[in-house]
Amino acid sequence: MIIVMQKHAAPEAVERVIGFIRSRGLQEHISRGEERTIIGAVGDERVFHPNELESLPGVERAIRVLNEWRIISRETQPESSVITVRGVSFGGGAMLDITANPQRADNADAVFADPFYLPARPYASGGSGNEKEQIRAMQAGIARCHEAGKPAVVRIRDVRQLAPALEAEADVLYLGGELMSNRALQDEVGRLNTPVVLCKDKHHRADEWLVAAEHIALRGNHHIILGEAGTLSFEPEHPYRLDVDAIVRVRKASHLPVIANITRLWHGDMPQQVLYKLAEAAGADGIVNSL
Repeated sequence: MIIVMQKHAAPEAVERVIGFIRSRGLQEHISRGEERTIIGAVGDERVFHPNELESLPGVERAIRVLNEWRIISRETQPESSVITVRGVSFGGGAMLDITANPQRADNADAVFADPFYLPARPYASGGSGNEKEQIRAMQAGIARCHEAGKPAVVRIRDVRQLAPALEAEADVLYLGGELMSNRALQDEVGRLNTPVVLCKDKHHRADEWLVAAEHIALRGNHHIILGEAGTLSFEPEHPYRLDVDAIVRVRKASHLPVIANITRLWHGDMPQQVLYKLAEAAGADGIVNSL
């Protein structure tokens, strides 16, 4: 990490920064100029956040040199990871067709299910609200997938739904973007040996996405798949769009497989067929669609 001191920062401020760096087990490298002093923190800078240094008197800014993720980075593992579930490989260069339409399961590589979906409005159609019925429907759906030899990717929306999904033998757990900041749930899936899809929320950046994936990996579960399901758009009629830039960036920074969920992104100006090609061009390893 590089710490830039303010113009003519007092020697006491410089010594305070040096003391802070040493307290975290790192060493300092000092470059003194006519107006500014620049301090390099030598060692694993992930032990502190830039804000901690920027809050010290006399510090103008702190700049990271290393990323906040290590296990999932290409620096650690240059080759792309491949996660194989029931003979289907996520990653490795093959483009997976993951259908959200159970009627098309026989022609797809895997099946996506969202058994615990509830509409935002209490009187809207689209969800029973009875969790026992949802669990029974999920069990039946997963059983049909397995009979057809297809892996089931099951979306969970709450930590309480982990146990029913695992008991029903869900092959891959899918965490939607609304769960990207839920560290308690990420701790739980991090202790499992079950593959998990971690989606980026519509307002999160790619680096925050990777930090959340690293959080899961640190708990021991390295069977992680990154999921992109849309980011905010500037078009009022179409509020969400495929985050192509994020897919490209995480493919470059991380060895984890990436899938794109386009089931809620398509519209008249951007049909699913076009989104499919965009996600493929960006480097996605699989696409969840409802075609």
